[in-house]
Amino acid sequence: MKKILLSTLILCGAAVMSGCSDFFDVQTDNVLDNDKYITEENEVYSGYIGLMTKMQAIGDKVIYLNEVRGEMVKPTTFAPSELYNLYNYEDDLTGNSYADPAGYYELANACNDYLEKLKAYKDTHTLNDSYYRSLVSSTLRIKAWTFMTLAKTYGEVVWVDKPMDSLEDLSQFKTLDLDETMAACKELLDTGYDGVDGTYDISWQEWLDPSTAGTADSPYRDWDNITPPYYAIYGEICLWLGEYQRCIDVIQEFMNEQVYTNRSQAKFLRGAWLLGKFSDFWSDNTYYNYEVASAISYDSNNRQTNNLLKHFDSESPNEYWLAPSQAGMDRFSDETFIPLGTKEEDWRAGHTFGEQNGNYIICKFRTDTSKPAYEDDVRVFTYRGADMYFMMAEAFNQLGENEEVLDALINHGLSAYSDKFEVDADGVYSGTWNGFTPCWTGVKTNYLVNGAIEITTRGTNYTDLGIRGCDNFSVGEHPFTSDKQANDEEILKEMMMEMSCEGKVYPALIRMARRYNDPSFMAEIIGEKYEETGNAAEIRSKIMNGDYFIHWDLKTNKK
Repeated sequence: MKKILLSTLILCGAAVMSGCSDFFDVQTDNVLDNDKYITEENEVYSGYIGLMTKMQAIGDKVIYLNEVRGEMVKPTTFAPSELYNLYNYEDDLTGNSYADPAGYYELANACNDYLEKLKAYKDTHTLNDSYYRSLVSSTLRIKAWTFMTLAKTYGEVVWVDKPMDSLEDLSQFKTLDLDETMAACKELLDTGYDGVDGTYDISWQEWLDPSTAGTADSPYRDWDNITPPYYAIYGEICLWLGEYQRCIDVIQEFMNEQVYTNRSQAKFLRGAWLLGKFSDFWSDNTYYNYEVASAISYDSNNRQTNNLLKHFDSESPNEYWLAPSQAGMDRFSDETFIPLGTKEEDWRAGHTFGEQNGNYIICKFRTDTSKPAYEDDVRVFTYRGADMYFMMAEAFNQLGENEEVLDALINHGLSAYSDKFEVDADGVYSGTWNGFTPCWTGVKTNYLVNGAIEITTRGTNYTDLGIRGCDNFSVGEHPFTSDKQANDEEILKEMMMEMSCEGKVYPALIRMARRYNDPSFMAEIIGEKYEETGNAAEIRSKIMNGDYFIHWDLKTNKK
């Protein structure tokens, strides 16, 4: 089984990605494959791998379509006019190949098709029930992520709930707005398919290569991580829907377990160790599972590539279509924008942008300069550890838990609030504070060590120091008060430092603009980069009028 699947994985990935050699020239076939491909058990798994390759085909698009309209990225003089049309929030994008959502709908359709064929196979063959539940659940989460991404990009979706033979069939399905889409995604994960909800995990390592399961040596580690995990995607859905306590609960449940069972480098915990590892998150030579929640990975040896470096990098033969704006770069050293403390520049500046061949480039994804950019297999994060901190901070803020909790998550870490927990006569800490356990801190408490409970402490480098506190030399702290909107703006400012160029800030700006019915902060921040091109007033006016989304006739899929 292992040899068959590994071969299938490579071939499948190569076949799909070879047809998408350029992101901006996505090859789509309006007549979709409707063969009954699940006829052997190995094809149950290879069919799921096919979903992964379709995610690979749109991974970089998620970043481009958000960043080009966001606060940091601008097109260069080498960029095609269609990209400028997106950048300038044009109303008429007819024929714009960049804006075409076909790749998303191909993925959604593939999910529907796979679920149907998987059930048909299960109904007529013997299939391990655990495998079946995991495959169904993972497919549901990919489908939910696809529709969420569409909604955040286009403001609406055509909700496709059964396989289509042609993308022209979109006209038969109902259109949902952003809020309706989020509710439908939540229902999809809650109700599920064939009695299976969205909570079951898949482990290719354990199934196919158990000897290397849980290690960095497993060839299947990237495939384990490509599917968005339940706690992350469900937490984000709840955040969009205003179900703030549920958002916190689902993320906390996972993270509390991680810090309880991992006394050193617990998953997502922002410790001092992180400072020297930030750039390694995107490297294909190192693998920091502690920050990865889910990521779309690539392998250039098998013709699986994305175009982040191709369009961000100025070295030949790259095309250098996108660059950091001056306004965006300036914020990293602007004391009036973010608190810098004793520093002149935020520590993440050098990890985000730099100079190359006399040009400013986005270098966040360029971690290995020893080989050509097109061979650098940079991954695209759908969710990483920092996402969990920001989602919880935003949710806590809306619940009125403002100053101390936000300070812990964003500024100083839970370690600064260790005195909030209960302590007995022996100096052992217990209990919870706003749902967090003392395992986040360096105090003496209970840990699960080698299958047994031990009273011990967490290593100094591995206590939680918060998003900013992991910098050993303080860059200052964001001010948090009882003003929810002001707090959200401070959270956004920090996101602009931590998650710049990752396609995450622009949707958060939309979410908060809609929450307060006040897009002024969004308009001001994004408008700054347009001062360079002289159309800042026009762009700000569009945003103030709620013109956040890409214009596309989704119902008929007309270009």
